[in-house]
Amino acid sequence: MTGPAWSRPAAGREPAAAALLAWLADAGAPRLCVVTGSAGCGKSSLLAWLIGHGTRDGERPERRVHGFVPLAGQTALTAAWTLARQLSVAARTPGELLTALSADDRRTVLVLPELHAAEDPAALAGLVARLAESPHVRVLVEVRSGSAEAGALTKPPSAVMDLDETRWTDPERYAAWAAGRPATGPVPPPEPETVDTVDLDDPAAVCAVDPWQVSVRYERSGDGHGGLRAAWLRAGASLTHEPNPADRAVVLLAALGDEADPRLPDRLAGLAGGAAWRVVWRRVRGDVRPPWPGPARALSSGHGRLAGTAVVADHQGTVRLVGEADGAPVGRLPEPVGRVAALTVTAGGDVLVLDTLGGLHLRHAPAAPRATGLAALLEDGPTPLERLVETVRGRLRNRPRTLAACGDLLIVADDTGHLHAFASRNGETVPATVRLHEGAVTALAALDLAPPGEDGPGIPLVYSGGADGKVRAWGPGTEPLAVPVRSRTCPVTALAAAATGTGPVLAVGWADGLVEHHRLDDDTVRTYRPGLAVHALTLTDSGDLLIGTDETLVCLRPVTVAP
Repeated sequence: MTGPAWSRPAAGREPAAAALLAWLADAGAPRLCVVTGSAGCGKSSLLAWLIGHGTRDGERPERRVHGFVPLAGQTALTAAWTLARQLSVAARTPGELLTALSADDRRTVLVLPELHAAEDPAALAGLVARLAESPHVRVLVEVRSGSAEAGALTKPPSAVMDLDETRWTDPERYAAWAAGRPATGPVPPPEPETVDTVDLDDPAAVCAVDPWQVSVRYERSGDGHGGLRAAWLRAGASLTHEPNPADRAVVLLAALGDEADPRLPDRLAGLAGGAAWRVVWRRVRGDVRPPWPGPARALSSGHGRLAGTAVVADHQGTVRLVGEADGAPVGRLPEPVGRVAALTVTAGGDVLVLDTLGGLHLRHAPAAPRATGLAALLEDGPTPLERLVETVRGRLRNRPRTLAACGDLLIVADDTGHLHAFASRNGETVPATVRLHEGAVTALAALDLAPPGEDGPGIPLVYSGGADGKVRAWGPGTEPLAVPVRSRTCPVTALAAAATGTGPVLAVGWADGLVEHHRLDDDTVRTYRPGLAVHALTLTDSGDLLIGTDETLVCLRPVTVAP
């Protein structure tokens, strides 16, 4: 396979360039390559040449550069945020970036210029070394000779290129390049923009200036700044995405814990005027008034007996009930279900939970009425829902990974890309199966385009999201849509669909932390990034969107913004 042609590097650096390309292509080469040398020897220009060519569309895999961060002025935290954005993963900390990269065994090449000019070179050198520990990750880093970081990173088994050595330069080409350069004096570097005078206790100030520099200042600060520092560092990877102060205020408010200065929520809400979202309520790790319900690994809006209640499953299998209006605790289901993969609430208010081993569990809501006396004897057999669950358990060959329910329909999906729908009709189970994805189906959602009535069971529409980065739509009993509803280059992590009071809505969560809110009647799309990995989504009947992460559970309301 051939890619686009490469130009020659400047300053006669062909020998160095050839060595870097050979390092990229050599499967047995050290995973860390350190380009070093004295100030002004051309290290940065050589790496810029490699990045410019290695990030082009169509470049062949062995020469592809997947992520690059000029490290001047960066900390390990801000560099991790930038790499996470380029690699389409959600990472709040360097540790989370390392975890995300280790879980994805695809070849990844990272180029990191100017380590010596970083805000915290020692911490970044440590991150570089940790990145190179993964067998599928290659790291090319630039550091000036003589620095402590150069001494640490150039130890074996690293590959080292010292550009002060004559072997890395073609003397004739260097002479020709030098002769053609204009005779100008050195150009002083531009003065960096600074936010050192910004009051870090003032939410209006920090939302208005360069978010990257605010992030560095909060990271260096030993003060809590009324709770703003913790909220900013929790959501900072998102705050650097948002282009205007109102959107940053929404994200910052959603990450603000209840230990913060009590004046801050109203101030941030005021700053969020004009944003596409309003924060209805939020629950953050550590909150006690009301309590945070734990990491939200699965979510569902309640129906029937659970109307007005959201169902939240944590990492240990505890399933809690919280009020959709305010996030206050309502109760919990009596029996934990191991590690929860997905859950859904049926039209009657029963909870179906799928564990990570593929076990399907039915849990009746605490408010469900129980028959007594003679009625209990007459109703001793399984309910239609219990029969449907037993049928699903018996018919599945592959371990299900996720599920959804809609009307009298139960849908599960597996790692082979298949969706299996089971409908309960007149006491019989009607199955349907379709393959919609390459690889695992990672999320499901369903809604009734027409509610059940006397004329029939309704018109269900099923949405599926996959590790292949596609969202597909399917009506059981019909052919699926040939074209994906949505397609990106990162996996889907969560889906929600509902016929809300403002029309049908589809919400999609992606592995890079992006949440999309699609209003299907008019194709309006809103986006939101909580700054953390999105594990779960659900939509209430009124149209509010709940977003679940390991640190936060947030309820957002879409706002119509005037043009």
